Amino acid sequence: MIFNAFFAAVGQISDPRFRRVLLLGVGLALALLVGTTALFVTWIDWATGDSFLLPIIGEVKWIGDVLSWGGVFVMVFLSIFLMIPVASAITSMFLEDVAQAVEDVHYPHLPAATRVPFWDAVRDTVNFLGILIGANVLALILYALLFWVPFLPLAIFWGLNGFLLGREYFTLAAMRRVGRARAKELRKLHRGKIWMAGVLMAMPLSLPLINLVIPILGAATFTHLYHNLTGNVLNRD
Repeated sequence: MIFNAFFAAVGQISDPRFRRVLLLGVGLALALLVGTTALFVTWIDWATGDSFLLPIIGEVKWIGDVLSWGGVFVMVFLSIFLMIPVASAITSMFLEDVAQAVEDVHYPHLPAATRVPFWDAVRDTVNFLGILIGANVLALILYALLFWVPFLPLAIFWGLNGFLLGREYFTLAAMRRVGRARAKELRKLHRGKIWMAGVLMAMPLSLPLINLVIPILGAATFTHLYHNLTGNVLNRD
């Protein structure tokens, strides 16, 4: 069931609505990171002023420039690591479009779903990003302690992120149809399958570029999984 859902999602990856969500996520993430860098450098310029008065040396005017360029390099370095989670989080705000695209193609017999209000989606995205980053920061301690055990840190990474991704994407797919409360009940009822499907999503997270597509594949896969678990038949025509 899990692999059928995943390969059905992969088969629709060329859908224009999938591409639109991917481009929105990446584009807005880049704009956010560039804007943050500009604000950070502007703040450094304001805080340092035009010159410094140092003991013995006297007045120097180049420290502000050094700190500004240093701030740029720091933000660029951080952006390398922040690009994926930020893009994934922003993409998550538009994943309902992915779920709708899946249902239009594979489940056209279903009535229209109830869209999640935009600000509810923003709130869920911020909460998910916070939990995702917080849990992975704490997991770094385990990775450091268990680095000597072959493959164990990798298994922890897959298990942790698989749990979080499965929880988020299944809830997204289910609450469009049955509401948030019932979605949580279904998530608890099928937690094993949801976790395993989440692990399948987490495994490519360490692959550059491919990891940008994971939120889209996750939303599509869990839309199929939800319908399979609740008795809808995948339309293969």
